[in-house]
Amino acid sequence: MESPTLPVLSTMQQDGSRRWLLPRLSTGKWWHRRRLVAYSLMVLFVVVPHLRIAGKPILLLDIAELEFTILGKTFLPTDTMLLALLILSFLLSIVLITALAGRLWCGWACPQTVYMEYLFRPLDRLFDGTTGKGGTPRKGRSAGWKIARLVTYVLLCMFLAHTFLAYFVSPKILLSWIQSSPAEHPIAFLVMGGTTGLMLFDFLYFREQMCTLACPYGRFQSVMLDEQSLIVGYDHVRGEPRKKGKHREGEAVGDCVDCNQCVVVCPTGIDIREGLQMECINCTQCIDACDHVMDSVGTPRGLIRYSSQDAIAGKKNRLLRPRTIIYSMILAVVFGGLAFALATHANFDAQLSRGRGEPYSVVRIGQVTNRFFLELTNRSAQTQTFTVTVVSPEKAKLQILDPERLTVPAGEQTSIPVNVDFPASLTRDKGNAPVELEVATENEAGQSIRFHLLGPR
Repeated sequence: MESPTLPVLSTMQQDGSRRWLLPRLSTGKWWHRRRLVAYSLMVLFVVVPHLRIAGKPILLLDIAELEFTILGKTFLPTDTMLLALLILSFLLSIVLITALAGRLWCGWACPQTVYMEYLFRPLDRLFDGTTGKGGTPRKGRSAGWKIARLVTYVLLCMFLAHTFLAYFVSPKILLSWIQSSPAEHPIAFLVMGGTTGLMLFDFLYFREQMCTLACPYGRFQSVMLDEQSLIVGYDHVRGEPRKKGKHREGEAVGDCVDCNQCVVVCPTGIDIREGLQMECINCTQCIDACDHVMDSVGTPRGLIRYSSQDAIAGKKNRLLRPRTIIYSMILAVVFGGLAFALATHANFDAQLSRGRGEPYSVVRIGQVTNRFFLELTNRSAQTQTFTVTVVSPEKAKLQILDPERLTVPAGEQTSIPVNVDFPASLTRDKGNAPVELEVATENEAGQSIRFHLLGPR
């Protein structure tokens, strides 16, 4: 069999074998900007689980308890509309950003890119002896360096796995798990171990294939992008035809000197000069590398730059176009709905369910009773005491059978048996009558509960 030559995919040789990418490093202005964003996001990832608003976590997705706290607001599985609006807002925001600025998320904020390019690749260069430049590892590196690299990867992935777990479990509980034996919390230990293993597989072996093979976002971009979307692009009008070396004045060639630097720095192994490609994550490394070469040969920067396909072709760029207008209008409606839902979202839930047994009881001549259970859920971070009153009809009387349970601790719920007494005349015509209760706390406006009383006709 012939030795592999040209790659079929950016990470695959013609014979199907893996093409391991060892990109060189170009530390231009865009790299420094992305580094600032990347390290800020890393710090934010570690800090967020420990931040609190009004005594509640800023973000906690407690799957075991089916409680989701976002920006100090607690959502339950019954809050389907709020959760749907929140998820829809996030997805539509990505769609709009992609239509305007291409794969900005991939190159600047995606955890895969952030940690791969600004944590694990710098470690690779440290242990390969190529710090500050990247590329092929130095020869003669002992096995000890490889072992040290593996140990460092394991420790970092364990730390990231524990931090990730802190988004689903309270940091206090997580700390107690860390300090105790795994036998006391085997499921949590398996989740942590599995997360660590997946991160090791990703950052140590799978690497850029997560972007080029596994992630569906690159395939979706063909639907979300248009010719006016901002991308990292090669100016083929200015750059072609290519010619190696410095160009003589008046020579009928393009500005590209065919140095291949934009290719050797690419973390996904593509040639940006071949046009818009699914594998491009807009990491801007090719921009920095090309600008450096342009400076060296005395040619203006920007042969590879942030632009759009239409702008490179000499056409006018328009920010407002049908795609962006429609996306913006839909997003504004969804955001408006979400803002309204959050503004009117109470710190407690109150529901009424009918008791078991007979639908009503005649306690004495002309007087009827309906039995219910009042379900109260305290979403706040403080203990709340509830009051329950009958709004209408005036003749109905409410009887709380266990008044002490109207005081509900933070984050808990209770079920209180209640009776509603009323004259039999209320249901004489239809066998039922509407009634309205109001449930309130000392700090929050009341919620109305409307239902029907059942009685003899």
